[in-house]
Amino acid sequence: MISVEQGFCIWLTGLSGSGKTTIAQELVKRLENSRFIEVMDGDEIRKGLSRDLGFSKEDRNEHNRRVIFCSKLLARSGVIVIVALISPYRETRAYAKEQIQNTIEVFVKAPLEVCIERDPKGLYKKALAGEIKNFTGIDDPYEEPLNPDVVVETDKQDVNESVNTILFKIHANGLLSDEAYESMTK
Repeated sequence: MISVEQGFCIWLTGLSGSGKTTIAQELVKRLENSRFIEVMDGDEIRKGLSRDLGFSKEDRNEHNRRVIFCSKLLARSGVIVIVALISPYRETRAYAKEQIQNTIEVFVKAPLEVCIERDPKGLYKKALAGEIKNFTGIDDPYEEPLNPDVVVETDKQDVNESVNTILFKIHANGLLSDEAYESMTK
């Protein structure tokens, strides 16, 4: 039986604008009273730990590898790690699951058209105008997960529904006590 005090990782993957950061923020609100939480947001990590990297496949893999390494250290110390990262390649996400104990892979699914319409950072507009190269979903591939632990469709589910779906899976995997789960999903 897995201890409810054991660390774990919620790995949110999806296109830019799919809702990863929004879901991560709501997960923090719901989980904050249970124990230590750390959010590994791709945009924030690129400002510090990965500021020396670009967007080639090799650089993306290195960026992901750095996040995986940090997440592994945190999770094995009992921290709940929430990773909000495009992580476009299946191979890298599989490596994350191998390396980080109790990883729940969540596909934050939204059609490309919806992500382009949302475009919170104006990046799709720039990529479509040719101002940004190697942009995931436009001129660089996003490999959808083949068998994620959870799929949330943010064009069909609101944030609360998405987070409840994720919390249900975490609880089902024995990573949240019944009491904690019930208090988070009321």
